[in-house]
Amino acid sequence: MPLSEHEQRMLEQIESALYAEDPKFASSVKSRRLGRSSGRRRLQAVAIFAVGLVLLVGGLIVKIDIGGFPIVSLLGFLVMFGAGLFALWGDDSDDATVTPIGRGARRPAGGRGGKRKLSERMEERFNRRFEQG
Repeated sequence: MPLSEHEQRMLEQIESALYAEDPKFASSVKSRRLGRSSGRRRLQAVAIFAVGLVLLVGGLIVKIDIGGFPIVSLLGFLVMFGAGLFALWGDDSDDATVTPIGRGARRPAGGRGGKRKLSERMEERFNRRFEQG
């Protein structure tokens, strides 16, 4: 379900307040978003996943066991899991195309978002909404 216009504005305000409060943390969170991988990276992940699948099934056929545990199949599973993470995590070249947090939202004057902390401002907004409705 998409966000309403009011919810979108509130989210942008929260993001801009976070960016104003701690820009180093905000930039580290921004650069670790999932789903920003390129088509080439996804294709590579599919190929690695297929290799992992072959190892998984091949390990059951070859029967190389250590202590009764199919070690080649375990390796295949780990390769498949790694391919999934590889596909989800965006690569470093995509970070330049990510828009900064709070784009379009104005930062409050005063550098660090005013005199009050983010938590205090959020608590005040919550209290106002609770008292209104």
